[in-house]
Amino acid sequence: MLAARLGHAFSQPALLRQALTHRSHASVNNERLEFLGDSVLNCIVATLLYRRFPQLPEGDLSRLRSHLVKEAALCELGTMLELGRYLLLGEGEVRSGGANRPSVLADAVEAIVGATYLDAGFAAAEALVTRLYEKTLTDLDPKSLGKDPKTLLQEHLQARKIAVPQYTVLATEGEAHCQLFRVECSIAALSLKTQGEGSSRRAAEQMAAKVAYEKISHD
Repeated sequence: MLAARLGHAFSQPALLRQALTHRSHASVNNERLEFLGDSVLNCIVATLLYRRFPQLPEGDLSRLRSHLVKEAALCELGTMLELGRYLLLGEGEVRSGGANRPSVLADAVEAIVGATYLDAGFAAAEALVTRLYEKTLTDLDPKSLGKDPKTLLQEHLQARKIAVPQYTVLATEGEAHCQLFRVECSIAALSLKTQGEGSSRRAAEQMAAKVAYEKISHD
């Protein structure tokens, strides 16, 4: 059962049911619990990071928190809990695959945190969030998490006193509304050139930087 996965037995089961109820299913749904859970979750994750990384400055803590509570991260938690099996969705939402939609799963996770808080208080919500994030926090690398590839590559090179890479657009294909950019990332000091593609110049640069960073950081 879901309660076993969560590690919290609800004294008010109706709260858990509401947390799993999408607005397409009923007028009494998880939107208000999601609102509450968002604030509770942010506070708890901030506290966990504050305790785990006592030397990190405020800016880095904010970056880590933002990454851990964004939709993609919450969707992963929802998938791990198999929330899609328990969600109460309207017929249209079921047909369109709502049980696997990242935004729906992320909202449900926040709503469950809010429901746990109302059911048993802050300590219970904190225990829940701590369990959910245990592995993530154990494996977390505060130096790289939440940074885009271009930033990671630049920091890696600067730490080794190597000049920053140069990015060059090699080609632009397709119509104006559906273009594909091909960009080259060149690091002269390392005689390294990589390429990336994307729907925008920025996206292509990020892809090329990602390839370069993965190559030099593992060499």
